[in-house]
Amino acid sequence: MATILIAEARFYPHLNDMLLAGARRAIEAAGHKHETVTVPGALELPAAISLTAKSGRFCAFVALGVVIRGETYHFEVVAEESARALMDLTLDGFAIGNGILTVENEAQAIERADPEHGDKGGHAARAALSLFDLREQFA
Repeated sequence: MATILIAEARFYPHLNDMLLAGARRAIEAAGHKHETVTVPGALELPAAISLTAKSGRFCAFVALGVVIRGETYHFEVVAEESARALMDLTLDGFAIGNGILTVENEAQAIERADPEHGDKGGHAARAALSLFDLREQFA
């Protein structure tokens, strides 16, 4: 049994609750344990994963958050830089499932976050577990 870290950017608590429910359900269904850390926003997620990875306690990571387009360029910066940094960590050998939603509005976020519909939290957890399994297979 492995321990998976769920790192969540809790900027939209009601949406994160749905993402977390899906991720936790997927991890538990696979027979693993999980812990959760919370950071302010999506830009902090890669740092949270990098910092906690140094503990050696976690075999895979799930990044969860929601970025909703606003009226400024900030949306693009947050969406692109958080995804890029997570990809950099993945290419360095970390098993990470990216569950950061980047959406136009709250309705899109709800559809994707809801474990009974889009279940993007569950998808991100299963992606992390898949990468963990692949790494173990070739270790």
